[in-house]
Amino acid sequence: MPTIRNPILPGFNPDPSILRVGDDYYIATSTFEWYPGVQIHHSKDLANWELVARPLTRKSQLDMRGDPDSCGIWAPCLTHDGEQFWLIYTDVKRKDGNFKDAHNYLVTAPSIEGPWSDPVYMNSSGFDPSLFHDDDGRKWFVNMLWDHRARPLRFAGIALQEYDHSQRKLVGPVRNIYQGTELKLVEGPHLYKRNGKDGRPWYYLLTAEGGTGYDHAVTFARSRNIEGPYETHPIKHVLTAKDAPLNEVQRAGHGDIVETPDGKTFLVHLMGRPTTQKRRCVLGRETGIQEAYWGNDDWLWVKDGPVPSIEVEVPGTRDDAPYWAEQRYRFDTLHQDFQWLRTPETERIFRVGDNKLTLIGRESIGSWFEQALVARRQTHFSYDAEVTVDFSPVDERQFAGLTGYYSRYNFHYVTVTAHSDGKRELLIMSSMASHPDGNLTFPADPIPLPQDGPVRLKLEIRGPKLQFFYAAGDTAAGGNWQPAGPVLDASLLSDECGGHAEHGSFTGAFVGMACSDLNGTGKEAVFTDFVYRPVRDATDRY
Repeated sequence: MPTIRNPILPGFNPDPSILRVGDDYYIATSTFEWYPGVQIHHSKDLANWELVARPLTRKSQLDMRGDPDSCGIWAPCLTHDGEQFWLIYTDVKRKDGNFKDAHNYLVTAPSIEGPWSDPVYMNSSGFDPSLFHDDDGRKWFVNMLWDHRARPLRFAGIALQEYDHSQRKLVGPVRNIYQGTELKLVEGPHLYKRNGKDGRPWYYLLTAEGGTGYDHAVTFARSRNIEGPYETHPIKHVLTAKDAPLNEVQRAGHGDIVETPDGKTFLVHLMGRPTTQKRRCVLGRETGIQEAYWGNDDWLWVKDGPVPSIEVEVPGTRDDAPYWAEQRYRFDTLHQDFQWLRTPETERIFRVGDNKLTLIGRESIGSWFEQALVARRQTHFSYDAEVTVDFSPVDERQFAGLTGYYSRYNFHYVTVTAHSDGKRELLIMSSMASHPDGNLTFPADPIPLPQDGPVRLKLEIRGPKLQFFYAAGDTAAGGNWQPAGPVLDASLLSDECGGHAEHGSFTGAFVGMACSDLNGTGKEAVFTDFVYRPVRDATDRY
C-alpha cells in the first residue's frame, strides 16, 4: 500500500468518528462553538478527503449563543444501519467547575448531504455519546457519565442504555459498564461486535482516557455480553504517545475503527503536532490514522504501536496539490471553508453577494453571544492571509479587520477604527494567552489612515512569528505593504494558551474577518478579495 503522512485531516478536526458505506468512507469531527455544527469529510481511499457536509445548519437543530469557548458540539458519532445515516452529538452549555451541562441529541438523514432531521433529545447525563446498531435490530446508546460530586476526577464511567426509535427515546435501565483504567478520565466510547476465532461474538468497547492533552490514549476492552463485564486489553492502551515525548505525533487518543472492503482495519484518532519549546499545537487537535489488525487472541493491535506513526500505509495515494494551493475566495456565496460563531441567525451578522462579504457590527470579538466573525481554519504552520476592507467608523467603539483567532482569550486582530475625534486609524489588539479576564493588550501605537477608502490588510505567519501589514490610500490596491506593529507570538493561537491549557481548550487557530459596533448601531464593513496562501517550511511535511 502507498505511504502517507499524518494527519489525514490537518488543522482543527478533532474527535473523529469513521464510517464506511460501500466504497465510501466518512469521518465526522467536532466543531465546538463554530457554526454550522459537525464536519463530515468523505474519501474513497483513506488518503484524500473532501468536506461534504455540515449537518446542523438551522436554529431548530442548533443554537449555541451563550455557549462558552470550547463548548458547543462535542464528539459526534456517525453510523449507518443499512437504510439511513444516524448522527449523535452533544451540545455543551457549560464545562468549567463541578457541573457539566451537556445535552445529547440524535439526527438522521437518507444521504450524507441530507436533509438532516430535527433533533431527538436523548439525555444529559454526560458527553461523548455514540449509537451502536446490533445485528438483532436493537440499538444501544453509550455516553460517559459525569458526577459533579467526585473529587478530584468526575468521570464516573461509561453508561449503556437501549434506544427505541419508534418511541424516539431511551428505554430500560441505565448500566455503568466500564470505569476505565488507572489513567482515568474515561470518555469517547464506541461499541463494536465481531466474531472471535471460536465463532462466538465479542462486544468491543473503545474509549479515550488520560484527558485530551499529552497523556491521551485509546483504551480497548471486551465482553461476551453487551452489558458487561468488560475486560481491559492486555496492554490497556492500544494507542498513546504519553510515554514517547519526542514522537512527532502527540496527544493521540479519542479514536474509532473501520474495516476496508478487503478486510484491513484502520484506527482514526485525535492527534496534535506541537511546535516551539513550549509544545504548542497551533493547528489544534487534528485527525490521524493508523493501520491495525486483529490478533489470534481476538484483540485489536495497532501496527508498530502503541506509539502512533507519522507515516502510515493506506489504500490510496495522496494528492497533496490541493493542500498547497493558494485559495482566492469570491463572496458571491460563502465558501464551505468558512464558519462563524454560535448563531443560526446569519442574517444578523453577515451578507454575501456581488463578490462582497458584508459584516454587520455586533458585539465584541470576545462575545459568547452574537459577534460578526467569519473565518477559516489555519491548516498550515506558515501562511499569508490578505483581505480588503471598506469601513468608515465614527469612533473607537467601531472596528473591523483581519484576525488570527483562537478564542476570546487569545487572538491577534488588526483593525480599521477611529479615535474619539472621528479620525480613522489602524489599531492592533491582542488577547494574550490565558489571561482569565481576557484583557486586551495594544502592541503598537495607532497608525493614522486616510479618512476614506479601502484598506488592504495582511497577516503573515511563519511558524511562531506573526506580522501584520497594511496598505492604504493610493497604494491599497497594489499592496504596497507597510508593517503594522511588532512581530507577535503566533503560538499563542493554540490549545495550550486557550484559557484552560490543553485539557480544556479544544478547537484550533482560525484566520478571518470581523466587525464590531459597540455603539449598537450595526455599522457595516465590506470585505473583498480574501486570500489564503500556504507557505512551505521545514516543519510542514504534509
